[in-house]
Amino acid sequence: MKKFLFYLIQFTWGLPQNLAGLIGYLILSRKNEHERFNYAVVTYVAKENFGGVSLGIFIFMNSRPNMDWRHDTRIHEYGHTIQSLLLGPLYFFVVGIPSAVWCSLPPLVKYRKKNDVSYYTLYCEGWANLWGRRWAKDNFITKEMKGRGHFGKPLAALKF
Repeated sequence: MKKFLFYLIQFTWGLPQNLAGLIGYLILSRKNEHERFNYAVVTYVAKENFGGVSLGIFIFMNSRPNMDWRHDTRIHEYGHTIQSLLLGPLYFFVVGIPSAVWCSLPPLVKYRKKNDVSYYTLYCEGWANLWGRRWAKDNFITKEMKGRGHFGKPLAALKF
């Protein structure tokens, strides 16, 4: 019943991002590796300078061979999937646009590097880490996520 409700809400309340994700999935489905992660579908994309993006239940992430990075990125992106469940049509405005700007706008990228500011300092990215850990029922394993994954602060003190 929980699974049915999850998908019902994602494809009604969260329809805009799930439609965009479904279109992306259909375009990329033949050429790329896929896997299920909890209630989401992860598609691995071989693209330089690409981390990941979540569109409802559809997660697209880099196909890097580093399995620790893959593990942590799946959890983080699943957190965005849960945000989609909560926010529905507001997801693009509350999470998607701020995340895209924070991730790719050159002055912000330069600012983060110059001042050693964690990517996860942005509210929606730190929030995705917290909810990813909670709802995936898994912990991060890389030093970056353990040390700077909670709004730029260590996750060590948080227990789930």
